Amino acid sequence: MLQKDGFFRRREEGQFRQQNQPINPAPATPTAAAPLPTETRAEPRPASDERKEAKLVVGPQIKIKGVEISDCDTLVVEGRIEATLDSRVLEITENGVFQGTIAVDNAEVHGKFEGELTVRKQLIIHATGRVSGKIRYAKIKVEEGAELTGDLQMLDRNTVAVTRRVSNAA
Repeated sequence: MLQKDGFFRRREEGQFRQQNQPINPAPATPTAAAPLPTETRAEPRPASDERKEAKLVVGPQIKIKGVEISDCDTLVVEGRIEATLDSRVLEITENGVFQGTIAVDNAEVHGKFEGELTVRKQLIIHATGRVSGKIRYAKIKVEEGAELTGDLQMLDRNTVAVTRRVSNAA
């Protein structure tokens, strides 16, 4: 069983000595450790209307499988992720792979997407991008060289979908 003493010994010993024993200070040497802070200040919490953007970056060597991501404003995929997500922004980098279901305001794909993608504002598929599955979008931009395969639905202003079946290697 872990004991509190062994886990936090360095800080507690210093506090214990200061309160109960005199300290004989050692002369400062270049290799001496920096003194521990005597006062800790908590950062002020932002007001609820000043909420910072919640950004999740899945790094290049990271693989995440079978999760539901919530309260994420921006997802940047550099590695591989299989998930369900409702977010504001999706960015898939050139080596990134996303498999699953996602609904976002804006999506920018340099890598690979497979699954169900709903983009409420604008979908951009770059020349290195590969998108396949059930894709719904309000606006779309596909660069030359990009691949787009699957069922495409254009969302109109009333969120009524216009359906097209497309297999395109632009």
